[in-house]
Amino acid sequence: MEHLTAVEFNVIVQALAGHALSEAAKDRCRSLLPAKTAEDAARRMRDTSQARQILDACGSPPVSMMTELQRVLALVELEGLLTPEEIARLSVFLASCRRMKRYLAQAESTGCEIALYGGSIHDLSTLEDEIDRCIRNGQVDDKSSDRLYTLRRRMHAADDEIKEKLSALLRKNRDWFSESFVAVRNGRQTLPVKREHRARVPGALVDMSSSGSTCFIEPESVGKLHTALFELRVEEDAEVRRILYALGADILTCLPQIKANIQNMETLDFLFAKAKLSRAMNASPAAISEDAEMRILSARHPLLDERTAVPLDFAIGGGVSGIVVTGPNTGGKTVALKTVGLLSLMAQSGLHVPADSRSSFCMRDQVLADIGDKQSISDNLSTFSSHLQNILSIFQSLTPDSLVLLDEIGAGTDPAEGMGIAIAILDALRASGCLFLATTHYPEIKEYAETTEGLINARMAFDRESLLPLYRLEIGAAGESCALHIAKQLGMPEDMLRRAERAAYGGRVSALAASERPPALLEVRPNAYAEPPPEEKPVPRSQRFSVGDSVTVYPGRQIGIVYAKANARGEIGVQIRDVKRLVPHKRLKLLTAAESLYPDEYDMAVVLDSVANRKARRVMQRRHEAGNVIVHREGNKE
Repeated sequence: MEHLTAVEFNVIVQALAGHALSEAAKDRCRSLLPAKTAEDAARRMRDTSQARQILDACGSPPVSMMTELQRVLALVELEGLLTPEEIARLSVFLASCRRMKRYLAQAESTGCEIALYGGSIHDLSTLEDEIDRCIRNGQVDDKSSDRLYTLRRRMHAADDEIKEKLSALLRKNRDWFSESFVAVRNGRQTLPVKREHRARVPGALVDMSSSGSTCFIEPESVGKLHTALFELRVEEDAEVRRILYALGADILTCLPQIKANIQNMETLDFLFAKAKLSRAMNASPAAISEDAEMRILSARHPLLDERTAVPLDFAIGGGVSGIVVTGPNTGGKTVALKTVGLLSLMAQSGLHVPADSRSSFCMRDQVLADIGDKQSISDNLSTFSSHLQNILSIFQSLTPDSLVLLDEIGAGTDPAEGMGIAIAILDALRASGCLFLATTHYPEIKEYAETTEGLINARMAFDRESLLPLYRLEIGAAGESCALHIAKQLGMPEDMLRRAERAAYGGRVSALAASERPPALLEVRPNAYAEPPPEEKPVPRSQRFSVGDSVTVYPGRQIGIVYAKANARGEIGVQIRDVKRLVPHKRLKLLTAAESLYPDEYDMAVVLDSVANRKARRVMQRRHEAGNVIVHREGNKE
């Protein structure tokens, strides 16, 4: 679940639950997980599409909340006494079933199979009518039985007679009473008699005021009427209980049908919740396949404002197993990462995705993600340690059918070592056969992706004039961090800018110069796997180093001079002090190109040969001298 949370899938299922009405459907939404087979995912997607079609054609379905309905039915099974409110709640559900059955009958005109659920909903209108006849406004209605009707008429008559007698006493002897109205105390109607006149009103003392100045008296003349009224109330209660038990027996008879209706209504509630979420996100269905290819067109993160979100085009597969995304901070790399992972999970879960309907997703057994700052103070883990720990746990469960998302791979430590670890991780991912997407700032990783089979670069577009990110993913070329562009726009002095450029790029084409001629890109359009326009094949990285180049050798950051170009294995001859070594090109970084260090036709032997060798060469050029040799020392291969 941690990986699902990393791409905010938990937020989506919570939003889905918000569109459901019944608690069972809400729980089902919150526990939603991606399907394991393409057939299951396609079936789920089809159900969502049909529910959305019915929703658009027929309006919102009449789903009830079904609050505490299971508890009510459990009491029915125990043949317990239901309250009028509980029975009324069941009546609301039965009415909802009746309206849903009619709603789905209307929806059959759409041709959607979901509409056939209407045939599985039992018609319990007879029970519904009986409940509505007996229960009104949360109480047993007077007319639910003739006996109850008679008893309540007699009770009203007795109550009116009591009130009339008491009112007559109040009017006749006003001075005896502290108030001019009948007071109800302990369920009895009494007269508020002043204490000094207590003897003038014969009857039973029911209560006294807190001050003791008023006595609440039930006169003898109404005592018998009160007794008769109490007896009528006992009979009324017995009749009400009889009616409630009778309704409970009727409900028990229909219990199997009611339970079946509950299951059907909860299923429909869940399906229409998916349709409502689709409509709320303005989403579309997407194709699901077993092929290891994914194509997303005009997609947006579902939690971003649709009016301002920049559409994302993305494609992977078809010979490309990994994409390395580069670009400036706050440029949208992490959002792009989350969008790919989240939409893949949504599609595999049968949810519509906010993307063009021509988008397609491939089945993945899991989405594994390392996104965000994983620093943990409580566990005494740095950002780098926490990221690496998470990545190592990813490799423990990684399979060829996984989708892996890594944010700022190798960051948080020494750049040279972080770069090396990042390349090792990417190599291992490539070897596993999974699909993966990683973001980085390291230029060496960009070069690695450019020259490694199965990998491709991508970048987040950046407006160098306004210094604002464009949040647009462009596949086919690496991006820059744009730090030099930002520094230039913010007014960094030219001498400081040139010094920063030399330190960063040496003799290579800098980011500032490259901005004048942006590289051609692979535009991801409806045919995402079309061949890119013909262009000049890039020079392999190993061939970019020339004799005389000043280079930095990692990880020790030693400075050396290239004395021999790359061999067939991509190893370059580098002289460090007086020792010549063969070094893999991936461990070299150009510091200053030879053309910037030496004039034309410069004798490189002055730099690369020892004094003894140069003297021996001059002697041998003039004459042969026996025993004169040139010593060439070369260290162990690294």
